[in-house]
Amino acid sequence: MKGWPGEPEMAYGEVMAEGEARQASGRPVTDVIFDFGNVLVDWDPAAVMLPRYSAELTERFLDNDVSGFYDASDEMDVGGTIEQAVGHIRASHGEPWATMFRYYCENFEDSLLGVIRGMRVLLADLRAAGVGVWGLSNWAEELFGVAERQYPILSSLDGRVVSGEVRLRKPHADIFRFALDRFGVDAGTALFVDDKSMNIVGANAVGMRGVRFNDAVRLRELLRGLGVAIPDVRH
Repeated sequence: MKGWPGEPEMAYGEVMAEGEARQASGRPVTDVIFDFGNVLVDWDPAAVMLPRYSAELTERFLDNDVSGFYDASDEMDVGGTIEQAVGHIRASHGEPWATMFRYYCENFEDSLLGVIRGMRVLLADLRAAGVGVWGLSNWAEELFGVAERQYPILSSLDGRVVSGEVRLRKPHADIFRFALDRFGVDAGTALFVDDKSMNIVGANAVGMRGVRFNDAVRLRELLRGLGVAIPDVRH
């Protein structure tokens, strides 16, 4: 199975307000909370592996049923160390997966391929419009510093919560509530942006609208449709 286990079907680029989040429909958006990987920064684990491993072996490595890659990543996202994750893969899935996971972590910087096109300007436009911009990301504590050093956009936000630092992880409600409390943000006037549908479901469960992200222009259009006074795309 490729990708994170448990991902429900969900369209990209639509405002989701199910369950507890229904009460937020129609309210103004005063704050936007962004995931990091594949929302602000392009992340592709295959890019790390291909200099040393074939495309076929890399594809198998990124199949969770074969290697346990995503299970190990989840473990690190709530405070597990690289050594612990490698050890668990070795015990549960064996080699070459444990060695490959260590190589992935040691060369993690090569998985980060740049700022997502259009997002730096969108953040600046939101801030100019008086909208709070925040970060909430599942990220291993040992690896987050690598990303932060490479990409100043991750330090440009009004505040952030990183799962590996607080030992909580999306899509669970406790990390959303922790972030809202830390930021001083009302769930009903916030919009959460993430590329994973399971995390949008998690945001809805605490009363926050969400958008499954795959395009900065579409997100800009959605924000304008919600009444946020940012510049439109000119045609």
